[in-house]
Amino acid sequence: MGWELRIKRLGLQQHHGERTRTYGAYQVFVDDVPVAALSGHICECTGPGENTAHGSDVHLRIHEGRYALSTQFGPHFRSVGFNTIPKHPMPGFRVLGTEPRTDILVHPGHPPALYLSSIGCFNPTGPLQADQNMDFTDSRDRVIALIDSLKAHDPAAFADDKIEHNTAIQNAFIVVSGEPMGPVSEDAVA
Repeated sequence: MGWELRIKRLGLQQHHGERTRTYGAYQVFVDDVPVAALSGHICECTGPGENTAHGSDVHLRIHEGRYALSTQFGPHFRSVGFNTIPKHPMPGFRVLGTEPRTDILVHPGHPPALYLSSIGCFNPTGPLQADQNMDFTDSRDRVIALIDSLKAHDPAAFADDKIEHNTAIQNAFIVVSGEPMGPVSEDAVA
């Protein structure tokens, strides 16, 4: 029970001349009930999942599993006080328990790397074909909607005295399933 961002990895997408990405679907559940407005797709690095320092060095996705969430207050991404244009700091929140890897976040896909803006993080998006880039405005709006939902779930984590300090969000998790290494079927894209 609680707040969960459930991600199902669907497979890999690759476009000529671009990086390969893992493409998946996401759905938020609150007390095991899906929140219709909080669903879509996710782009992240390729696999296999790797939660070692090596995984960070070669830009791999994290292992599938269940991870706690935290607010984020850094120079590039913040859970409060972010820019709404493609300029840092942008909206984002932190995934905990990925050690020794650090700074695994959920944040928007942003210029100049709109095919994939990640070295291990999650970029929410609408449906994408293998040759399509993410749309910054759409991705940003999806991250802000997730942050707003987290804020409603645990207002104390976002209280004024917590601003500027990464704070665990109580009973909030990201649940990642799947370790696909083959291409995503075009049927799964829509």
